[in-house]
Amino acid sequence: MAEGSTATRVRRTKAEQRAESLEQILDAAEYLFSVNGLHGVTLRDVAKRVGVHTTLLHYYFQDKKSLFEAVFARRASVTSNRRIEALDRYIAETAGKPTLKGALTVFLDTDLDLYIERGEPWRNYAAFCARVSNTPEGAELMDVHFDPVVLKLIAILKEARPDIPEEDIFWGYHFVTGALMNTLARTGRIDRLSGGLCRSDDFPAVKKRLAKFMAAGFEALKD
Repeated sequence: MAEGSTATRVRRTKAEQRAESLEQILDAAEYLFSVNGLHGVTLRDVAKRVGVHTTLLHYYFQDKKSLFEAVFARRASVTSNRRIEALDRYIAETAGKPTLKGALTVFLDTDLDLYIERGEPWRNYAAFCARVSNTPEGAELMDVHFDPVVLKLIAILKEARPDIPEEDIFWGYHFVTGALMNTLARTGRIDRLSGGLCRSDDFPAVKKRLAKFMAAGFEALKD
């Protein structure tokens, strides 16, 4: 029994070590992809940042594309599920009477809270998504991982304002996601334009303004 227990502990330790190695690889790849994009990163770059040989990466991933997809998926399920749950709660709380501002606030703030509360790893993921969302590879993954929550938001926006043409609802979301992705990219441009008055990494300031601004934009579309 003692020997079996020891073997079990060894196996568990090895499993924990593999899990830790995998997380280190994903963290390194996430950062590098956020800075250089899919085509600007090699498996050798990732291995070097982790401090391992490239053969270890091949143990976990068939190729760079599979690593890229794993990086995308790792946090996508977290943000999507949080948003869906938050939107469901919002619908229940408003008893079928949602508002543009209310729905947008839930959708945007639930995501922004992740970047505010969970620090740099999540902010790297945000920059990663912002960079790859405008590439064919990234757009495909956006479709797979984020369409359910986006379509739920759009349905709520339609319910909130049935007087706004459906075409304008979709355009409105297009503008919302464009502003969000530009924010998540943290390029520093607003820092330079404002002479330091605004900072591209100031997510609380974004959270205070973005939903309100976008809701007003939807209102303007009906005119």
